[in-house]
Amino acid sequence: MLKSRVDRYGTVAVSIHWVSAILILVLLGTGFRAANVIDATSKAGILRLHIPIAIAVLLLTLVRIAWWWRFDRKPLPMDGSPLWQERVARAVHIAFYVIVVGVIASGIGMIVLSGAGPVIFSAQAEALPNFANYPPRGPHGLDALLLLALLAIHIGAALYHQFARGDGLLRRMWYGG
Repeated sequence: MLKSRVDRYGTVAVSIHWVSAILILVLLGTGFRAANVIDATSKAGILRLHIPIAIAVLLLTLVRIAWWWRFDRKPLPMDGSPLWQERVARAVHIAFYVIVVGVIASGIGMIVLSGAGPVIFSAQAEALPNFANYPPRGPHGLDALLLLALLAIHIGAALYHQFARGDGLLRRMWYGG
């Protein structure tokens, strides 16, 4: 089942969700690591992983938005969920898309403004600029922290549904019928 049904997500949505989730965790880990590394060669090595993964996450996010907007439908909210929870869930999901696009846009802005792209992907890593000197650095770090907060809310809500309410929410976001 490629498309979602009223009671569960389809294979396309599930795949995009879990691949994006794993890649976002790698991005956050490599991003915070790169921000705290002083050695330019080490930082460039981390960014060689970070940047292509960020591009992949951006593409997956855009595909996910297009998929839901044009081809798929989201399942109905869980039975018995209060309206405020449905609204918070919707707001968190929208915030995810906005912040993911924002953090990647600010990352691209840093690379473009600093001219670091060729340096990162060459053997001249010692010439890596100080990204703190470029205006997109502030929003990039703030968005990463906001993304962590959203992840905590998202994971906490999923675990609440699964274990406190026992409504099988996680099953809806996994493969199978």
